[in-house]
This record gives sequence, C-alpha cells and structure tokens, in this order.
Amino acid sequence: MTGRLLNATAVLAPPLARRVAYKLFFRPAGRAAVHPREQDVQAAATVGRIDLDGVPVATYSWGDGSRPVLLVHGWSSRGSRFAGMIADLLGRGYSPVTFDAPGHGGSGGTTTNLLQYERIMRALQERHGDFAAVVAHSFGVPCAFHALRTGLRAGCLVAVAGPAEFDHLVTEFTRRLRLRPALAEHLREHSVRDIGVADLWERFSSVYEPAALTIPLLVVHDTDDDVVGVDHAHRIHAAYPGSQLHITTGLGHRRVLGDPRIVGPVGAFLDTHPHRATTAANRT
Repeated sequence: MTGRLLNATAVLAPPLARRVAYKLFFRPAGRAAVHPREQDVQAAATVGRIDLDGVPVATYSWGDGSRPVLLVHGWSSRGSRFAGMIADLLGRGYSPVTFDAPGHGGSGGTTTNLLQYERIMRALQERHGDFAAVVAHSFGVPCAFHALRTGLRAGCLVAVAGPAEFDHLVTEFTRRLRLRPALAEHLREHSVRDIGVADLWERFSSVYEPAALTIPLLVVHDTDDDVVGVDHAHRIHAAYPGSQLHITTGLGHRRVLGDPRIVGPVGAFLDTHPHRATTAANRT
C-alpha cells in the first residue's frame, strides 16, 4: 500500500513523494520488541547509555569484561537478537557487548545511519577496550567493515547475512515498495548530499578497499535469505583472500542469527583466532 501511494503521489506531486520516500528510507520499520526467548539474556545484561547528540543510545554488556566481543545488529532489529550467540560466547569466556541503534529497541530517536553506527562502536571501544571480535548482521555488516577500515580495533570479524554493496539498501527498499526508478535515484542523490560523502555508495560497501582489512574474516549466509541474496556472501568472500565462508540452508535472513548451525561455528572461529584485547581498565 505504501509503495502504491508513493508512486501515485510521484505522478501528482513529485516533490512530496520524494520527501516522504526519503524520510521512510532512514526510518526503521517499527521498534522490534524483545522476543520471549531473548528475555532471560536481556534481563542479565548490564545496561548503559551513550548520548549521541542528545539521543540516548541503550547499550548492553555481559561477562567480566575480558575479551569483549562487539555485536552489531541490523536494520529494524535490536541487540537482543544476538541472545543465542551471547549465551554461547559467555560459555567460551568472552564478554559480549551490544547496543540498540537510534530509532531501534530501547534507544531514542526515530532515524539512524551508518555514521551513527560508527560513532557508537567507537564509543563502546573507549568504554570496553579493543574487541576480541566484531560480529555483525545485515545492515550492521557494512557498518562494521567501514568502522574497522577507519580505526575500530578488533581481532577478527564475522559478517552474517550482510550486503556486499551498500547500494543494495536502496535496491531492496525500492524493490520491497515497488517504487518508481526516479524515487530510487532521488534517494541515492540526496543521501550523498545529506551525509556529505561524495562516493557514499562505494565507500560504505563491504567490499570497498579490501586490502585495508587485515584481520581474519568469516562470512556467514543462508541460501534462503530473501532480503540479502547469498550471492552477496560469495562476493564478499571473493574480495577478501583468506576469508572463510560458512553457508547454511533453511534459515533465511533473521533466524540465521540464533541457530546452533551458526552459533557454534562462529564461536569456534573466534576461539581459533585468539586476540588479547586491550581492555579499558588495562589502558587506564
């Protein structure tokens, strides 16, 4: 319905349609609630807060602070979606750390973008020290690649169901709403103008300047992912020589995060790439 209305408005009042489409593009589709199966893990978290230009960002951490692992959620999601992985990481002696991006979960705000993700990740590094690993899902994957290329420190990276090219965000948004090509082009052009990065769609891609990422990489994807096709995983894997590829079937885009077929191999990958993270306390 939303797409049909926008397309009709684009004929009768193009400026209005462009404004509405642009606002929707940066606005998560509702706030995901904590799922019943995530509640025990969520309740055990130490809850914190980061102030991001007046927007309160909810943060969560578990464990004793040693070997912190940063978990980066995707669009219209929240940090608690990593509950199954958090339990496994705690059992392996890691200290998981995550957050709800602006407009998501328990955080304030209504919109978010990749640069805000980067600032939050850097703030969490200041609080918890260098990360033993970063595990990112979906939209969080290009956010993690970008942050690691620009100074975030971690021992390894796990990319779960992430797009290879950042432009996929526009492609998927317009496909889902069946928007006119002119609206898609408007989203691309005005995102560049507002974010202020001329080569936005190339620079924020997961496969941008692969030589800049020198840490071990595990790429995880499911063949039945209907949001980000499995071909994206193969392109990321091909761009990073030496990376590992783990493909599953039957889990789709979201269930892939908590399934034992993913949780176990991710934990094992971290165990085989030990990294002595510098904690905030040790730096002090």
